[in-house]
Amino acid sequence: MSLIFVFVNPMPAFRLFCILILGFSSGLPLALTGSTLQAWLTVEGVDIKTIGLYAVVGFPYTYKFLWSPLLDAINPRLFDQRRGWIVLMQLACAGLVAAMAFVDAHSAWNVAAVAVAIAFCSATQDMAIDAYRTDLLPAQERGLGAAYYVAGYRTAMLVSGGLALILAGEYLGWKGTYLLMAGLLALSAVVTGFSPTAENPDAQSARKNVLGLVRESARDFFGKPAAVWILLLIVLYKMGDAFAGSLTTAFLLKGLGFTLTEVGAINKTVSLIATLIGAFAGGYGVKRWGLFNALLVFGGLQAVSNLTFWGLAVSAPNVVAMGAAVFVENLCGGMGTAAFVALLTSLCSREFSATQYALLSSLAAVGRVYLSAPAGYAVAAWGWDGFFLASTAVALPGLVALFLLRSSLKKLAG
Repeated sequence: MSLIFVFVNPMPAFRLFCILILGFSSGLPLALTGSTLQAWLTVEGVDIKTIGLYAVVGFPYTYKFLWSPLLDAINPRLFDQRRGWIVLMQLACAGLVAAMAFVDAHSAWNVAAVAVAIAFCSATQDMAIDAYRTDLLPAQERGLGAAYYVAGYRTAMLVSGGLALILAGEYLGWKGTYLLMAGLLALSAVVTGFSPTAENPDAQSARKNVLGLVRESARDFFGKPAAVWILLLIVLYKMGDAFAGSLTTAFLLKGLGFTLTEVGAINKTVSLIATLIGAFAGGYGVKRWGLFNALLVFGGLQAVSNLTFWGLAVSAPNVVAMGAAVFVENLCGGMGTAAFVALLTSLCSREFSATQYALLSSLAAVGRVYLSAPAGYAVAAWGWDGFFLASTAVALPGLVALFLLRSSLKKLAG
């Protein structure tokens, strides 16, 4: 079926393939400065206190919005403006990941310097890809584009996470594994070079006045219907999902007593498969039903899916039931994520897509990072069953806000 689609209408299929590869390129460096780096340092016998400190090397992902206007303001004069930034950051990431292969694991400052540099270039690449996707995809492809991006991103996290550990332990060693990951990033840059041009005349010329661009970007966004309330929706929409997900692993291990092997084999594998299915289902849902309807349906499913873990909490531990609950929760979460990414894309004006998307995605992280922080206290006060019931209730304000903003969102969806 997909071959017929490519033959009849190759351009949309090629655009989506490029988005898939860009999602892969975006997701690949994350584990290399996170869990995989920690595993390498642990195997090399680095002190656990030092390893713990490396968690801060990921700060560029949180504060990337601070330099996002530069991507709208400066044209690197390589390909078009968006692809130029992407290729530069992909090659920079590839070189830095390759450099990591030759760093002494016990040289703390050298490891930290290279890891921070990778995170900085990776975060910049993410912003450029978000802007490119916003500029490139027409309204009817935003849902599918989000699905392909999420699929590529999650696959890359598996490759640079779980697969990298296997390769390092059994076949290539740490040096060979990091060099292989660098090669994959370099190949991604080649694909980017052949990707379609993002037609955006307003973004092609360099701007020297960055502060002026920031003011124009803010004026443009807040000129949209119900802009302030839409910002509140962005914070609330995934909050219930984030609240429940913040302690899922702890619940399976401590709350139900499953082993590390059971959780690793079932939770990680099933969650990846379910998320990929959910992302594509969500993308097709946006295309078929429209953005608002998809957000409403998938947001409702996100909320209800938390009750599957409530069911686990009030019943005897069962591996099959655990796998089913993980599948349902991640399936619904994947659908909601695809629709949510399509929403963020539709909110950005092409002239300021890098600046606006970076700010919106940072705002979306508020619920995941800060508002889910009290989750442990909620478990202590209400127990696991009460916690998952509460996570369903936490999702309701987002649905109410979505419903109240339906007319504004339908206009913005284009």
